[in-house]
Amino acid sequence: MALRQVQLDDKYTVDHGRVFVTGIQALVRLPMLQFDLDRDAGLRTAGYISGYRGSPLGGLDIQLDKACEHLESRGIVFSPGVNEDLAATALWGAQQAEVDGEGRYDGVFGMWYGKGPGVDRSGDALRHANLAGTSRFGGVLALLGDDHTCESSTTCHQSEFAMMDAMIPVLNPAGVQDIVDFGLFGWALSRYSGCWVGLKCVHDTVEASASIAINRARAATVIPGFAMPAGGLNIRAVDTPQEQERRLHEFKLPAVQAFARANGIDRTVNDAPDARIGIIATGKAYSDLRQALADLELGDEELRAFGVRVRKLGLTYPLEAAGATFPPWCRPAAAPAPASAATTWRSGWSAAPRAPRRWAARARRGWVRPTSAAANMFFRTSATEHIFTPAFSPSAPRLQQR
Repeated sequence: MALRQVQLDDKYTVDHGRVFVTGIQALVRLPMLQFDLDRDAGLRTAGYISGYRGSPLGGLDIQLDKACEHLESRGIVFSPGVNEDLAATALWGAQQAEVDGEGRYDGVFGMWYGKGPGVDRSGDALRHANLAGTSRFGGVLALLGDDHTCESSTTCHQSEFAMMDAMIPVLNPAGVQDIVDFGLFGWALSRYSGCWVGLKCVHDTVEASASIAINRARAATVIPGFAMPAGGLNIRAVDTPQEQERRLHEFKLPAVQAFARANGIDRTVNDAPDARIGIIATGKAYSDLRQALADLELGDEELRAFGVRVRKLGLTYPLEAAGATFPPWCRPAAAPAPASAATTWRSGWSAAPRAPRRWAARARRGWVRPTSAAANMFFRTSATEHIFTPAFSPSAPRLQQR
C-alpha cells in the first residue's frame, strides 16, 4: 500500500483525516476549524485572538505568527496583548461587534490565552466579560496555562479556583485530541450559555505530540431542552449589573450543565453492571489513570469483572452530576427534616452522657457529627447542605442535613 504524501502544512490544511500535531499547534488549528464549521452552517463570522504568552503557552504566539497566512485567509486576527487583562478587555469588546445589528459579521469568536499569574491579574476583566456575556454566533474560549509544580514559573498555580470565583466554566482535556474536541465544544457551549469557557492547558498536554483526527462531524452538538429567560443568555446592548448577576446564577450555569449533559462531555468510559468501585478522573490525571491500569494489566474486561466503573470528566466546573451513578449501598438516603444546630447536636450524641467542651464549641459554630460510629469525621454545613459521610459499613447512615 502506497504511503500518503505528507506536507508540513497538513496540520492546517487537511479537512478530513489524520494529522500529526503538537498541543500548541492543535490550539492554532482550533479557530480555523471553528471558521470552517461556521461557513458550513451558512454563518459569516470572524475570529480574534489575543493574550500574553507564558509557559506552558509560551510558544503559542510563535506558532500563531507562523500560521498567519492560514488565519488571515479565514478572517482571523491575531493581536498579542500588552498584558492579559487588556487582551481580555479587547475580547469582551469583540463580543459587542454586532450587538446593535451594525457589524460586518454575524459574530466574532474569540480566543484568550494567559498563564496562571495572568489569570489572577485579569480577574476584573474576566468577571465583567463573563457577566456581560458572549454573542450568539461569537463565543470566547479562554486558554488557562497552568504550571502546577512551578517548573518554569515564579509560583505554583491552578486556574480553576479563579474561574470558579468568576463563574466561568472549565473544560479539562486529557490529550491533544481532546484539545481539538473540547475547544470546539467550548465555543458551542459559550454561544449557547453566554459564558466565557476556560480550557485548561498544562505542559503534559500542550507540549505533547499526537496523531489526531480532523473531522468537523465530531463537533456536532445537541441543543438541550432548556427553558431560556426572556431575551436569552447572550450579551445585550442594554443591561444592568443586577440582571447580569441573576442570569448568571439562575440560568447561565444551569444552561452549561444542561448542554454538557445533552452532549456527553462527561462520559463513563468503562461500565460494569454491578459496579462497587467507581473511579472519576479528569484531564492529565485521566491519562495517568489509564496508564496505571494498563501497567497492572487491567483492561476493560478485567475492570468489569472486578466491578470497577471508570468515568472521565470533561467539564470540571460546574460539575454535572446527573450522569454519575452509585451502587445502592452508597446512595444518599432520604434527608431527615431540617433541625437546629442544637437538635442535631443532641441527636448525634444521644448515647453520650455529656459532650466534651471542644465539641460543644464546634456545634455552636455549625459543625455536625455524623451519627454513624464508623465515620469519625466532622463537617461544617450550611442551613440546607447535604453531607455525604464516609462511613465504612454498607448499612451505615449516609446523609445528614441541617
